[in-house]
Amino acid sequence: MTVFETKSANQTRQKAAELAKTLKKGSVIGFLGDLGAGKTAFTRGFVEGLGIKADVSSPTFAICNDYIGEESRVLHYDMYRIDSWDDLYSTGFFDSLDSGAYILVEWSENVFGALPEDALIIKIDKLDENERRFSLMNKQEAEELY
Repeated sequence: MTVFETKSANQTRQKAAELAKTLKKGSVIGFLGDLGAGKTAFTRGFVEGLGIKADVSSPTFAICNDYIGEESRVLHYDMYRIDSWDDLYSTGFFDSLDSGAYILVEWSENVFGALPEDALIIKIDKLDENERRFSLMNKQEAEELY
């Protein structure tokens, strides 16, 4: 497990941009974290790190936001309201796994069983108004912790 802390939303975006440059296309990231933890801020930095110019926002109502760049694509899911396998199928999530896009999943605990075994899980803890702790682990490590 890798752990790092940030002291601002800007630092969070910078760390996410750095991570984006190290992952292969088609990587899946599942986020664990409460409301306001920084999941969307992290996604914003990740998208920026891939050189995609986009207005990144929470996909709460859309379920999935699609950010397309010249060389990369990011599918940003919010699974907060997903309660069943039928709900999950209706999002197009399973089709996206073969798209070659980076897939970032907020509220991944709601669909944990559907995440690929090689998914990167990022647990975000809100330490105070600006500071965050990010714990990066593989799916098996996350299963053992939860």
